[in-house]
Amino acid sequence: MIFPAAEREVTVKLTNDGNTPVLVQTWLDDGDANAAPEKAEVPFTLTPSMFRMEPGKGQSLRLIYTNDPLPTDKESLFWLNVLEVPPKAANDDRNKIQIAFRTRIKVMFRPDGLPGQASDAPAQMKWEMVRDKGKYALKATNPTPYVVNIGSIALKSDGNSFDAKAGAVLPGKTQLFPVDGMHTAPASNVTVTYSSLNDWGAGNTLEKTISLGK
Repeated sequence: MIFPAAEREVTVKLTNDGNTPVLVQTWLDDGDANAAPEKAEVPFTLTPSMFRMEPGKGQSLRLIYTNDPLPTDKESLFWLNVLEVPPKAANDDRNKIQIAFRTRIKVMFRPDGLPGQASDAPAQMKWEMVRDKGKYALKATNPTPYVVNIGSIALKSDGNSFDAKAGAVLPGKTQLFPVDGMHTAPASNVTVTYSSLNDWGAGNTLEKTISLGK
């Protein structure tokens, strides 16, 4: 989800595709998934923050920027939380397990006039293979002013393929991605294949070769 700095607010549409009404709670955080809604300090107002949504109905959320200062030379990343709580089970269903679902959606606040294009940022990522706490990991460096969202990462070495999970790399920052199942150093150069997500959620697969020892 992109929040252009020139806009005062953006709208998010929710729809209840289920067969029962649900209670919905919404809030934003700055990256701490465990932060309580009332403790989160973000420069936005979200309304409504709690409501009932009937089956087959929708609800629009208004995300309003409060104009508190944010960096003007790079994107800032926040998270929209949507918690769905099912109705209380009837007496004859008291042996069933009820689960509340929370969805977290990235919100990128994008200042005006950033150099380059967000769509070009994933290809500018720099990758290194490192040791972290005795394990092998990929270190991704993002030299751009845009948040790079990665849907999947795979490392190919000596005819084998290893999963390195996924995540976001903030502007001007580095992020470590542990390589699952790799226990020995590669004998030759390795190839990193990663899928980046653009502003509309579509994926684009990129591939880079890492020269070991550099």
